[in-house]
Amino acid sequence: MNNQPLATRRRILGLLGAGSAMALATGCGSRAEARGKFPVNHTKAEWRKLLTPAQYHILREAGTEQPFTSPLLNEHRKGTFVCAADGNPLYKSSTKYDSGTGWPSFWAPIRGAVGTSRDFSLGYPRTEVHCMKCGGHLGHVFDDGPPPTHKRYCMNGLAMKFVAG
Repeated sequence: MNNQPLATRRRILGLLGAGSAMALATGCGSRAEARGKFPVNHTKAEWRKLLTPAQYHILREAGTEQPFTSPLLNEHRKGTFVCAADGNPLYKSSTKYDSGTGWPSFWAPIRGAVGTSRDFSLGYPRTEVHCMKCGGHLGHVFDDGPPPTHKRYCMNGLAMKFVAG
C-alpha cells in the first residue's frame, strides 16, 4: 500500500493549520490599529463612545455582521454611502448592485476613499477594504463582480451610513 498521497494530504493540512495559527498569533487578522496612522485617530475608549458596540466590533475589530440584516442592503435611493465612523464618502449609489450575498455590494468605490490590505484571518488570503480616513474595516473585495470593474466590494452595512441626495 502506498502512503504517499496520505502523507501529502497530511502535509498540506498541517501547513494550512500552521498558516491559520500564525495568522491568528501574529494578528494578521486586520485590526485598524495595526495598519498605521490615518487622518482621523481616536483611542479605543474614544471609538467606543463614538460608535455602537456592533459598529465598534466591525470597524475597529474587523468583525462581520450577519448577512441579510443590514437596512442598507435594500437602500436604493440616489445618494452616497459614507463611513459610519467619520463620514468619509465611500460609494455612490450608482455603483451599488444586488450581489445576492446578503451584504451591500458595490462595483467601485469613490476614488481615494478606500484602501486595501491582505487579510489572513481565515487562514487564506483575502483583500480587506478599509476607510482611508480612519482605517476602519468595511469588508472585503472580490473579483467576481459585474462589469465594468468585475469587482464586488462586499461591505458591512453597519460600517456605513447613507446620505440621500
